[in-house]
Amino acid sequence: MAAAAARTTAMAAVAVLLFCALFFSSLPAALAAGQSSYVVYMGDHAHGERLGTCGAEELAALERDAADAHRDLLAGVLGDEEKAREAIFYSYTKHINGFAANLDADTAAAIADLPGVVSVFPNRGRQLHTTRSWQFLGLAGPGGVPRGSAWKKARFGEDTIIGNFDTGVWPESESFRDDGLGPIPSKWKGKCDKGQDDNFHCNRKLIGARYFNKGYISAAGAVNDTSKLNTPRDIDGHGTHTLSTAGGSPAPGAAVFGFGNGTAVGGSPRARVAAYRVCFPPLNGSECYDADILAAFDAAIHDGVHVLSLSLGGDPAEYFEDGIAIGSFHAVRHGITVVCSAGNSGPARGTASNLAPWLVTTGASTMDREFPSYIVFDRATSSSESPSKTAPGKGLTKIKGQSLSMNALPEKPYPLIDSAEAGAANATEKEARLCTVGALDPAKVKGKIVVCLRGVSPRVAKGEAVRQAGGVGMVLANDVTTGNEIIADAHVLPATHIKYKDGIVLYKYLKSTKTPTGFITKPATILGTKPAPFMAAFSSQGPNAVTPEILKPDITAPGVSIIAAWTRANSPTDLAFDGRRVAFNAESGTSMSCPHVSGIVGLLRTLHPEWSPAAIKSAIMTTAGEVDNKGHAILNSSFEPANPFGYGAGHVSPARAMNPGLVYDLGTADYLDFLCGLRYNTTVMAMFNGAPYTCPGEAPRPVSDLNYPSITVVNVTDAGATARRRLKNVGLPGTYKAFVSQPAGVAVTVSPSVLEFGAGEEKGFEVKVQIKNATIAKDYVFGSLVWTNGKQFVRSPLVVKAMETTD
Repeated sequence: MAAAAARTTAMAAVAVLLFCALFFSSLPAALAAGQSSYVVYMGDHAHGERLGTCGAEELAALERDAADAHRDLLAGVLGDEEKAREAIFYSYTKHINGFAANLDADTAAAIADLPGVVSVFPNRGRQLHTTRSWQFLGLAGPGGVPRGSAWKKARFGEDTIIGNFDTGVWPESESFRDDGLGPIPSKWKGKCDKGQDDNFHCNRKLIGARYFNKGYISAAGAVNDTSKLNTPRDIDGHGTHTLSTAGGSPAPGAAVFGFGNGTAVGGSPRARVAAYRVCFPPLNGSECYDADILAAFDAAIHDGVHVLSLSLGGDPAEYFEDGIAIGSFHAVRHGITVVCSAGNSGPARGTASNLAPWLVTTGASTMDREFPSYIVFDRATSSSESPSKTAPGKGLTKIKGQSLSMNALPEKPYPLIDSAEAGAANATEKEARLCTVGALDPAKVKGKIVVCLRGVSPRVAKGEAVRQAGGVGMVLANDVTTGNEIIADAHVLPATHIKYKDGIVLYKYLKSTKTPTGFITKPATILGTKPAPFMAAFSSQGPNAVTPEILKPDITAPGVSIIAAWTRANSPTDLAFDGRRVAFNAESGTSMSCPHVSGIVGLLRTLHPEWSPAAIKSAIMTTAGEVDNKGHAILNSSFEPANPFGYGAGHVSPARAMNPGLVYDLGTADYLDFLCGLRYNTTVMAMFNGAPYTCPGEAPRPVSDLNYPSITVVNVTDAGATARRRLKNVGLPGTYKAFVSQPAGVAVTVSPSVLEFGAGEEKGFEVKVQIKNATIAKDYVFGSLVWTNGKQFVRSPLVVKAMETTD
């Protein structure tokens, strides 16, 4: 799974083979004959606004009428009411209007042409994209929570309700104890659906749990055993980890095999949490399906959550053909902030997912904690070749890596071997170099430390390949794309993970002698490391592949080696051969950064319940930082300057977000006008809105005029371009002045450049962009706009791209 760069498709393949053997029979004949599952989206229910006041009987009647209408619509196409009843496996009957059904392509196309239907799209599968991180973010200190901490100001997120769409939850975890919490908030309408798990329970902390699997089952075919599907219990670990990161209770003594010992706690430790299980063991690389995700959105909106956290995603799609974009729009309309991960497909450009402007999309970066483990070998290397250090003792070189290996080797020389030189007879050179299982020759590996190249197969699985071949240890070396990003994993044998440049030094040593030797040191826990943060190589990057005028990701947060709660039903590596079980685990990925931001949103929701989701998002973005703990610009994993396509507005700063001064606010009408700018027609807008809506003016408002906290202008001609924004004062009355850091090759002017605000006042301004050097600006260039009153700094990234010309 994509919980980290490690949880790759290859790892999923191991799990799916085992799962299929246990649970699935052959596909049903209907699906084999050409049917697939589709989502039919029909916009907003007219009765949606009434649901908050109607009683149980009236609610049941409204839902029944909606389901009947869906069945009648499909029966009209199929010409058979019973076939329609059998085909539909979800009716979305609360706030989202639509249904999911097993259909052939011709029927799906016929439905798409019907009046009242916004879109019809396949039930797409998606992938799943702590003890120190909150100190790194300034919420806690070495001795606990300091006086005046943002945690205390926001009352630790008290009674904010955070929902999590993921693999479920392990309710017995210490992170979900309800000690000291009062009664469940009276507005909560959710439930604890145990399904087929009589041992599952909720409490005053974990106040709700549901599961939605009909879309998954439809994609899978017939299921022999549903007992592990019909439950909100997490048998994977991903959901428990992400939910506890967002809103877990303090759990002292959390560690992974003794490393990183401390108190694991969520960003909003006094929030209430609810688990919505929408992800299951992978099918062809997908765990979470749109039909289930939409059903969960429909339920969560009605249940009464304030924040939704989704550490999952898929390939970018048009907004009306994207289950997450559709469901989150309905959630935001009801005042719910939705936070999503950007994905783990970096460092290539244009790989970010979850691109809708009403979402908060998170990238992943490091923090100032490491778990160093050194590979020590017997040939000194000059410091000019590598950041490695010469060890005490003549001729020894130490290269620092990262590891959470629970086993250690004696510090004595062991033979070293390049895995490419240890291939089995039936393995290719590439398979051996990557240490795939079965690709190593035991006769060449036994008793040795094997050097493997990162890539393709999971990091921990490479160590298992070495162990199976009789190796005593592994050094995992990065390739050029992963650069300096090294991750501490719970390896199955003594192992360490080293940087690309250090790998070059080690490989050179292996080739320099016939008898290379060395040893791996036991890991340790080190705090205060520098530089931090820097961007993780796996973190997906912009530009936005659907709407380039909207910068994505929006923000970055800690997402590397995050320690949080884990399921007891799965190993820390999520690999079938690993029989170990842990209460807490270290994971890496944008899946981990997402709940950090969700937890901070929970704090802001408690402190400022009157703020809209857009205001909360703006506060987080405009107060973010662009420098690391050395005072330098944030770097990427190759230790080169990063940019807003990696970190968005910057690294999240919870304390500053509490009091941003000004915010860029947005409401439903703003998003509808944005969609009008994308040329969606009035009929579609009315269905999406649940009421008539007319796009503004004769010409749609430019997409770049959406009141977004970042400013992106693309395809700028010689005539220049203008983006319009509005700022709302959420602080004290005062005067703010504009300061611009000019993008290379571009002149930017702000008019007016001084804004004077009264209490709660909102004022507009224009940002005019003129290309001065088209050669420089033909690719994206970056700058910033800062509004300041001398105390608060409201910063927006500026992203500009000139129109490409043909000679």
